[in-house]
Amino acid sequence: MFKNPLMRSEHWSETSVQLNFTLIFIFFAFGSMIGGFSQDRFGPRKVGTLAAILNGTGYMVAGFSASHHFLEGLYLGYGLLAGLGLGMGYICPVATLVKWFPDRRGLMTGVAVCGYGFGAVLMSPFAAWEIIHYGVPVTFYTLGVIYLIVLFAGAQLFVNPSPGWRPAGWEPRTAVAKAAGLHDFTVSETLGTWQFYVLFLLTVVNLWAGFMIVSQASPMAQEMVGMTVLKAAAMVGLISIFNGLGRVFWAWASDYGGRARIYFVLIFIQTGMFFLLPRIHDWTLFSVAFGLIGFCYGGGFGTMPSFVADYFGAKAMGGIYGIILFGSNITAAASPILIARVHQSLGSYAPAIRVTAIAMLCVMVLPLVVRRPGKKNAGTPVIALSE
Repeated sequence: MFKNPLMRSEHWSETSVQLNFTLIFIFFAFGSMIGGFSQDRFGPRKVGTLAAILNGTGYMVAGFSASHHFLEGLYLGYGLLAGLGLGMGYICPVATLVKWFPDRRGLMTGVAVCGYGFGAVLMSPFAAWEIIHYGVPVTFYTLGVIYLIVLFAGAQLFVNPSPGWRPAGWEPRTAVAKAAGLHDFTVSETLGTWQFYVLFLLTVVNLWAGFMIVSQASPMAQEMVGMTVLKAAAMVGLISIFNGLGRVFWAWASDYGGRARIYFVLIFIQTGMFFLLPRIHDWTLFSVAFGLIGFCYGGGFGTMPSFVADYFGAKAMGGIYGIILFGSNITAAASPILIARVHQSLGSYAPAIRVTAIAMLCVMVLPLVVRRPGKKNAGTPVIALSE
């Protein structure tokens, strides 16, 4: 929502402005890894509180920088500070809920990350309206205050269950629950398995595709099918709605259909949509394609935490998933800046979209061949929900 207004008001290049989006996800990666390890050690409440302060402060610094025409300050506030807060705040509820809900691992992590996806449904129309009426700096300030208050209050509710806790009388009943690992892997043990790198690669490709669409949704809709600025803002909201719904639906479905099978379906659908997207010129079909991509992109985010917990246990899940988020975000962070550079150079989004479709096609087989790792030199097994 900020990209085109900043380019018009400050006369900064498309690549320079797009770098903000790349930076926020690079530092999201650092924040998720730091937050994953820290919440395992200090608890999710302290880490979530720090995340709220960083995120709110980052937006306020961005507002100050935009009002003083200071591009580097925008990188510091929106990219570094807000990015760190974003990553630390994302990992805390995900890692906590895995421990509380071994019986509905997919559904509950899906519900948690659904909030992350639905955020833009509320904030995109509001941000578009405020940018038009009050300008970019004021909008940054307003969002910073909102995020600081809401995230700080929410973080105070975070708490881990006591060691060894599980629901009274609960026993694994579904095939997915029974197939989940009986051992908690350490981070070092996890890094020694080939399955870890398969899950990492799947996350990279899903993020690459999603970053491309999310970062360019508004300008892409305006250029490819001639939407107005406000209709393009609604397109951002549409992606966010399906992004959020996909996080819940596919994560819930993975509790019954299996994480790997569901992930294959997600990649299959996205591959088809990316091959079709450059050929679509009708805004209705364009909206359907964007909605399906958002639905599956969100599904990847909703399913992967449970995928990790099933394969490697819940005890060190924060650190393990934090490493996956760190590595995949760093790797996929080039996606927004690449599509901006391609568009700036060639005047078209189509080449970058086609490259993404081919990449997704290449990894489609991975969910069909990955298997849960066995525990080497296993000691006494622990239950899936140990602290």
